[in-house]
Amino acid sequence: MENQDKLYDKMKQAAKNAESNSFPGMEKVWARVEEKLDKKEDKKVIILWKKWAIAASLLLFVSIGYQFLKSDKEVIKNENPIVIENKDTIQNVSPLNIEKTQEKVVVSTEVKSEKNSNAETISKESILKNAIKKEHQVVSVFNDSLIKLNDLIALDEEKNKLVSKEIPTVKISSEEINKLTGELMITGVVMDNYNLPLPGVTVLVRGTLNGTQSDYDGKFAIKAKKGETLEFSFIGMKTQTAKIDTSTNFNIALADDTESLQEVALLGYRTTSKTTTVSSIATVSSNDMIKNSKRNKEKKSYPSNSASSTLSGYVSGVQIAQNNPQNNIRIRGVPSLKSNIEPLIILDGKPISQKEMQMLSPNDIQDITILKDASANSVYGNRGNNGVIVIKTKKGNSEKLSKRQLKKKLKELEEAQKQAPNQWPINDPTQDESYESFEENAFESPTTAPLSTFSIDVDNASYTNIRRFINNGQTVPKDAVRVEEMVNFFKYNYKEPTNEHPFSIHTEYSDCPWNSNHKVLKVGLQGRNIPNDNLPPSNLVFLIDVSGSMNDQNKLPLLKQSMKILVEQLRKKDKVSIVVYAGAAGMVLPPTSGDDKKTIIDALENLQAGGSTAGGAGIELAYKIAQENFVKSGNNRVILATDGDFNVGASSDKDMQTLIEEKRKSGVFLTCLGYGMGNYKDSKMETIANKGNGNYAYIDNIQEANRFLGKEFKGSMFAIAKDVKIQIEFNPQHVQAYRLIGYENRKLKDEDFVNDTIDAGELGSGHTVTALYEIIPTNVKSDFFKEPIELKYSKTENSSTVFGNELATIKFRYKKPDGEKSIEMVQVIENKSILIENSSDDFKFSSAVAWFGLKLRDSKLVVNKESEAIKTLAKKGLSNDEDGYRAEFIRLVETVK
Repeated sequence: MENQDKLYDKMKQAAKNAESNSFPGMEKVWARVEEKLDKKEDKKVIILWKKWAIAASLLLFVSIGYQFLKSDKEVIKNENPIVIENKDTIQNVSPLNIEKTQEKVVVSTEVKSEKNSNAETISKESILKNAIKKEHQVVSVFNDSLIKLNDLIALDEEKNKLVSKEIPTVKISSEEINKLTGELMITGVVMDNYNLPLPGVTVLVRGTLNGTQSDYDGKFAIKAKKGETLEFSFIGMKTQTAKIDTSTNFNIALADDTESLQEVALLGYRTTSKTTTVSSIATVSSNDMIKNSKRNKEKKSYPSNSASSTLSGYVSGVQIAQNNPQNNIRIRGVPSLKSNIEPLIILDGKPISQKEMQMLSPNDIQDITILKDASANSVYGNRGNNGVIVIKTKKGNSEKLSKRQLKKKLKELEEAQKQAPNQWPINDPTQDESYESFEENAFESPTTAPLSTFSIDVDNASYTNIRRFINNGQTVPKDAVRVEEMVNFFKYNYKEPTNEHPFSIHTEYSDCPWNSNHKVLKVGLQGRNIPNDNLPPSNLVFLIDVSGSMNDQNKLPLLKQSMKILVEQLRKKDKVSIVVYAGAAGMVLPPTSGDDKKTIIDALENLQAGGSTAGGAGIELAYKIAQENFVKSGNNRVILATDGDFNVGASSDKDMQTLIEEKRKSGVFLTCLGYGMGNYKDSKMETIANKGNGNYAYIDNIQEANRFLGKEFKGSMFAIAKDVKIQIEFNPQHVQAYRLIGYENRKLKDEDFVNDTIDAGELGSGHTVTALYEIIPTNVKSDFFKEPIELKYSKTENSSTVFGNELATIKFRYKKPDGEKSIEMVQVIENKSILIENSSDDFKFSSAVAWFGLKLRDSKLVVNKESEAIKTLAKKGLSNDEDGYRAEFIRLVETVK
């Protein structure tokens, strides 16, 4: 027993030596241990080895506990704790744990006690900075700027330890957080060197992954710290930098960098790894082709007796040119950067032409496999860039060609196409687009043709379509250029009318920039600008093409976004209906108030493309709904949005013209919006717009939609005069010859001027119309005009004394929007020419636009076609360019050499 007592004393002494000041409950633990041991004194003697085992276990337990407490302190120390002191204790507070909830941030601390202290508080700023260092998102902080110790911790007497208390929270503004973190909200606009907004510019904080992109208006917003540098980069332009100091707003202009842009690569959908390549492959079996052939034959939508016709509708991305006698095939629906967009066709291992493929019978084909992207390139290299059609016949033996043999066969095929170009499909991305062919106006003599009569034209579709061609690096088709629509795309600074008429007349006479000995007469009209509050209520019917040809990104998706811009302009008293047409026509939205924008937009979002194009049926239904909801003295209008590809029902230009002329009598106006490329039918769109009391615009991007349907909504949608005609009589004493520049498809017979049954153009609220005449003055020799044979009865003996100072007399006729009888206006133009240097900026710029149009048409009546000369003249007329459209025109001129 004595030995046992000595053992107990040694264990007690060891435990005391191991005890730490940071473990205040150790005395109680040992008191309970001694109590237990004393109770065991009267029990049986424990075997000696068991005694040593118990002692060792207790000693191990105490050591582990000591080491645990020691390591816990070290962890806290390494975490840079916040130290809060008072008179009695020192508290090591671990970094704040911040838990984000919907309404508040819960802040908790873990604490351990030590002796000695003299501080009482910790600042709110210290807590926030500590939390921000830990990359927590702080949305609220404590009520007081200083936190007292009693607000942070409390003593749990039952557990005999300090615990954290729940701390009240309050919201903190983003400015306070930014002040603590040093971050600033940087905003601004990115423009090109013509002051046009640049969308999609990458804005990056140098040395970080913090970045953003500019929106459609070139605007951006990004958080950054003072002293950091922003980088602005865009393909084809020089990268700019801006260092952040005290300013938070930056307007950046990027300069062109054509030398650095050597190559543009377009990638389709493809994912690669070390072992696999995922791309697009599709196979059509002979059974599928037979079914598809029967289906096409029943629908009569396109020929069903060729192999190529069986592909359409079975493989996504395959486009068959239905209206082209060549029946061309495209693997992708839109042109690539290369002019050649034909796929490679392999028949039993040998390359063939599309024409040879079309001669194949579907009954002889076993299967057709379509390869796109990596699948095509991995087997056929660059030859498969536009996709590969692999055909296997039932009787043929597949022949594997080496790369050299394949190259040789393809070269032979290309040589055959060069020798007989008319027998092969033309590699032109615009081959399926249609434009009305016309010859430019020639010079006429006022002695034999004293009168020039035409309808005004407020359309501007030709300019935006030309812009699309130039921006895509494509050649502009000659017949796509209508000079008057190019000139009238731009607005000019004409004064509004001050009399009872809805428009004012302005004329200017100066030098001709492209033929130095000639003159140019500019005639401008300015429509009265009606305030928004005075605009009549609108009854609008959206007629939307949802056929299969509208499936491309620049068609139906762009159309939806465009219509949303228009919807935003509507008021409660306006109403909208939506009619769609594909295989058939139907109403998807009954007349709905203009303030119920969500319902209208939801109906637009639900539209899907597919089927054929029953354009005639759609027009019939749209006009029917417009007439049923007709608003007397209001704005009743059908808005047709399509690529113009009508192929079911009334489809020819003549049929559509007859239909529209009939519907025009209802008093409903028409606006045509054109979309897309590749199969765009400009001729149909222009025809129905000209004959339907309407206007016509081509929407090539969302910016153009915003211009035509947003900024110029009133001029585009609210007519203030209809059937506006112009007739000019030139004085042969001063005019040897004249020609109207543009307006070829708007010319009228002289007797049509006073005939109120003849249709003409409409003028919208605030709209401007400009017409240019090129004039050869008398006694000037010109290579473009020969004097007519002298006529006996056309002489005017006294004209020099009676009308000596008159260049011409100009007459206008118009009707009120709901009127049937025309009103005439007359104005005399003086023979007073000024130097072009002294002419107005509008004269210089409109002349430059007409000059560029004549160059694109390769006019035979223009001597100088130098782009540099056109650009120089246009720059002199750059005033009145708030939206940057004139600067954009100069950039287009620079692109065309």
